[in-house]
Amino acid sequence: MSRRLYQLVDLLVAALIAGTSTVIWGLVVPPAVALWIATLFAAVYYFSRNPWGSPKGAAYNDWIDELYERYLP
Repeated sequence: MSRRLYQLVDLLVAALIAGTSTVIWGLVVPPAVALWIATLFAAVYYFSRNPWGSPKGAAYNDWIDELYERYLP
């Protein structure tokens, strides 16, 4: 059950990143570009949780999992 909760929190964090980035970048660039950049940032976070070939990816994931264990049931 906790793994599913972690995945849900990962999606919520990615959504937060996307929403915040859209608003911030929307002040500087056209809305379509802001949405593209925000989607890229959210995807980078979400897919970094499943690293492909990154030598430190597992260490980052362990750190995030420890953070989740500390604050989530």
